[in-house]
Amino acid sequence: METIAARLSAYRDAGDSVRDHLLERRDAIVGADPHNAWISVIDTATLSGMIDWLEQQSPSLPLYGVPFAVKDNIDVAGLPTTAGCPAYCYWPDAHAAVVERLMRAGAIPLGKTNLDQFATGLVGSRSPYGACRNAFDRHRVSGGSSAGSAVAVALGQVAFALGTDTAGSGRVPAAFNNLMSLKPTRGRLSTRGVVPACRSLDCVNIFGLCGDDLRRVFEVVDGFDPLDPQSRPPQPPAPLRAAIPPGRFALGVPRDEDLEFFGDDQTATAFHRGIEALEALGGEVRRIDLTPFLEAARLLYEGPWVAERYSAIRGFIESQPDALLPVTRQIIGAGAEPLACDLFTAQHRLAELRRATESAWAGIDCLVTPTAGHLPTLEAVEADPVGVNSQLGYYTNFMNLLDLSAVAAPGGFTPDGLPFGLTLSAPAFMDRALIDLAERLQRHCQLPLGTGRQTAPAAEALDADHGEHRQAIAVCGAHMSGLPLNETLIERGGRHLQTTRTAALYRLYALPGGPPARPGLVRVDADGHAVEVEVWTLPRHRVGDFLDTIPAPLGLGRITLEDGREVTGFICEAWATASAEDISALGSWRRYLTRPA
Repeated sequence: METIAARLSAYRDAGDSVRDHLLERRDAIVGADPHNAWISVIDTATLSGMIDWLEQQSPSLPLYGVPFAVKDNIDVAGLPTTAGCPAYCYWPDAHAAVVERLMRAGAIPLGKTNLDQFATGLVGSRSPYGACRNAFDRHRVSGGSSAGSAVAVALGQVAFALGTDTAGSGRVPAAFNNLMSLKPTRGRLSTRGVVPACRSLDCVNIFGLCGDDLRRVFEVVDGFDPLDPQSRPPQPPAPLRAAIPPGRFALGVPRDEDLEFFGDDQTATAFHRGIEALEALGGEVRRIDLTPFLEAARLLYEGPWVAERYSAIRGFIESQPDALLPVTRQIIGAGAEPLACDLFTAQHRLAELRRATESAWAGIDCLVTPTAGHLPTLEAVEADPVGVNSQLGYYTNFMNLLDLSAVAAPGGFTPDGLPFGLTLSAPAFMDRALIDLAERLQRHCQLPLGTGRQTAPAAEALDADHGEHRQAIAVCGAHMSGLPLNETLIERGGRHLQTTRTAALYRLYALPGGPPARPGLVRVDADGHAVEVEVWTLPRHRVGDFLDTIPAPLGLGRITLEDGREVTGFICEAWATASAEDISALGSWRRYLTRPA
């Protein structure tokens, strides 16, 4: 199991061959596919040509040589696009906009993945290419419609994958396969070159093993596309702040009467454990009336948005209705019935429901729900294909109608070993903030990545306003706001992230020498104190020359904060405290500077 950062390190630091790795990955996929994750795999000649081009590029490309998978309703030139329907197959002349951006950043697509036909379904089994099977239990559904993309990442076949998400198609398979998935703000990632399901609601989603994976891919594909009529220019996240506070934050949780687990007590238990983990990160629970959200969800398939699905493939379904699976034809075919007046009635009701949800967002930083209430078996879906599928959309169908951003995050495992997922959501353009919070949750819970045993690595802080990679650094002395050395952070692009305290694991000393006086923070085995720190972020490329300004015995190491997170920060070598004054009881360098003489 390998994150994007690990793959880049293997190339740049361990000397791995890009060509060898990509060809080996491709051959392994062709050799066996017991989960029915793939529809087509790139041929060796085409892949070799891509590698030839890549080897002429700079190894510093942000996704240099990183293999990825593409859901088979997203165009990749040189591979067929089927949308899960062989009779619909065509060969695109150009890459989809998001694929083009990824390849320019050095990423290499290995093939196209299985899906619920025409992205209509949340189960992953509505495919003539075979039901895609769960990465943990092949008797369970993979989730859909972006089924193969999720399974390919969970199994470690690729480092990340693209899917689409209209009504939960990217979030449900992430939850069922222990993955992260970003369902971005509608229109934020270009859908040019994507077979539409419901064009006004469709989103391209990203699957990754951890928050850092989502962040790296999102930075590449994020951006306005003037050639996509649905694309939206970046906007500030209003009315909420640009980042969910690293300390305390208001966490919206549905009322008990709004929660539905469809008789699965194990999933219910896993959800409540997830809430406890978010509380440990600083979440203050506020109960939310989910009624208007759930009513909006019902509009998706009871209202005229089904007609939009019908219009997307109208010519094909009317000319070749038997080319669709019966269940797909039943669902999409119903879109021929609504009248124009039904559309306006539904739009007006949706506007009323959006207004009704505003009071909930006024009091919370994010909403947390189960991603799905249970993980059904393939047998259960076969027995009731429409009913079980509808259950899986209970917490997902309202998201795009209400213009929300969301991240599906691993939430742990049920006692019988099945993955469980949480979804963190917020209004539009809160994408980066949600990635950050989901990453903190994953690291706090120390969950394995995908089907592997490795847990989430420490990740660099990401600037929520500008999206550049930034390193979080905790300072406890003269570099704090208003103190003499703070300017050395500011002139290097430093930004204040939070004021907080360390865990009670440290002692603070006033080191001899100076002026100026210097603090020394030392981790101890016993009798530790919590010490005030400020967490700042620096652009990654400025960390080195900032470190050059730090004299011995100080240096940068790992510091544990009071909420359990670890960040890079100033530490002191223990030998230097032999003749230093122990000021731990003060708990703050500022208090030391302002104490009475």
